[in-house]
Amino acid sequence: MTPKELKARYRNDCLAARDAIPAVDRIEKGLAMVTHGGDTIDIRPGEIVSGFLPIRSEVDIRPLMARLRERGARLCVPIILDRSTIVFRELVAGAPLVPVGFGTSGPGPEAAVLDPDIMLVPLSAFDRSGHRIGYGAGHYDRAIERLQQKGLNPRLIGIAFDCQEVPSVPAEPHDVRLDAILTESGLNFVSEVIG
Repeated sequence: MTPKELKARYRNDCLAARDAIPAVDRIEKGLAMVTHGGDTIDIRPGEIVSGFLPIRSEVDIRPLMARLRERGARLCVPIILDRSTIVFRELVAGAPLVPVGFGTSGPGPEAAVLDPDIMLVPLSAFDRSGHRIGYGAGHYDRAIERLQQKGLNPRLIGIAFDCQEVPSVPAEPHDVRLDAILTESGLNFVSEVIG
């Protein structure tokens, strides 16, 4: 099986496992993530944290984002401008949300565009070495590359349920490793040693 075929298989299997989690359990697992990450994720007041508003069966991290805002973070969410470009618009309380692509909503074009210091990254599958499989469009890989070209190096925290872990993601040269992974079981930092 080629790396591309294995990634597709992992993506399909893990998304099916995620879809099978009852909605009530997804809520509870999301709240557990607040317990594990809300006060543990290292942020300084004024740092910019990109989160996301859930689509399909993704974990709802709005409670986690609210906790990080209470601790002084500025929040933003990804907006898909076209098939290849994501920007991060500031998410402020009370601002109206509009459809912004990929089945999600977010702040409109009047919102400030920010460069995140920390990115809470949704994913389809992950492994313990910090490799992730996204949804297949490469939006986050390109967004991270664009930030790095600007001299920025955001900390990347993968957000997933435990059932989305796989033994080993076949990493390709363009793949960017996560710094940590937050699931309902805890916040796990990725080792600097790649096994």
